[in-house]
Amino acid sequence: MGLFEKKKPQTIEVSGHALVCPVCSGIYFWSREAQLNTSVASFFNLDWANKSATCFVCSECTHISWFLG
Repeated sequence: MGLFEKKKPQTIEVSGHALVCPVCSGIYFWSREAQLNTSVASFFNLDWANKSATCFVCSECTHISWFLG
């Protein structure tokens, strides 16, 4: 069983618009958070202080769309 197979993919809305995969035109995505590490923060072991992004992974082709904020 893969990483995303535990949850069903969903349609996603971003700023009032339906998200469509730019690669395959898929409309179902898995959602996850990802930390945006920087080399300086990693050097000082401060990765927890970095910003994070929301990622939507297309259920058809696995293209990842990243969104800040």
